[in-house]
Amino acid sequence: MPSFELPPSGSGSALKRLVYEALYLEYSKSMPRMPRSNPLALAVLVSLYERPMHPYEIAHTLRSRAKHESVRLNYGSLYGVVESLERRGLIKAQATTRTGRHPERTTYAITDAGAAEAMQWLAELIAIPQKEYPQFMAGLSFLPALPPEDVATLLRDRIQAVEMRLVLQRGTISAACELGLPRLFGLEAEYEITMAEAELRFVRSLLDELEAGALDGLDLWRSFHADLGSNAFAFELGSWPTPDANGPHVRDVTSQLDAAASVLDNRANQGD
Repeated sequence: MPSFELPPSGSGSALKRLVYEALYLEYSKSMPRMPRSNPLALAVLVSLYERPMHPYEIAHTLRSRAKHESVRLNYGSLYGVVESLERRGLIKAQATTRTGRHPERTTYAITDAGAAEAMQWLAELIAIPQKEYPQFMAGLSFLPALPPEDVATLLRDRIQAVEMRLVLQRGTISAACELGLPRLFGLEAEYEITMAEAELRFVRSLLDELEAGALDGLDLWRSFHADLGSNAFAFELGSWPTPDANGPHVRDVTSQLDAAASVLDNRANQGD
């Protein structure tokens, strides 16, 4: 196993040290990796990096700072995350207290290993892009299963919903700025707005092409639904059957899908 030491604190910026740690994790595949699939665990570590807290205080701090907008937060999951981090030696119980009739509360502190894990994890999130699976992308992936006319209506609904969400988000940012909150502490909201604006441009463009009949593959898409006689149908590999199971029409599109796949393969080969 390769040895690893951080560069001395005076040898470079804190950012350089964080990126160095993240890149090392990618390089050193022989070292055991802690699971990093739950951002709530990172939120707990960063909170305790600030100061020791009990779980309720962690939740209150995260919610008061609107971190629940970027990390899914619920109390049941939080206590499970705290127990997991303690088992892994990343945090430790510091004291247990009880006030009045309130239940006992255990205050936790971050360990040296937990501080290192938090910094490495955070650096990895910032420096290394990860494949994500947005819900809207999943919907677009299976879009031909819906009739084009219905999709146009649904896209209009989405445009309206995103526009309303943007109004609220921009209002929140403006209010925070008026209260004197530095931009540094609202970057996640700014990023969310930027992504929503990009989505809005994409959806508007897609709807324009669909309504103008200019979307590549639209005729093929319409042919999938031409003989169905209903907007409801079941998807099966290679065919779209009519709603009536005893009906005579079953549209086999296997050859059409194979032809489309061949076009994509040819384009990929030409790119090579």
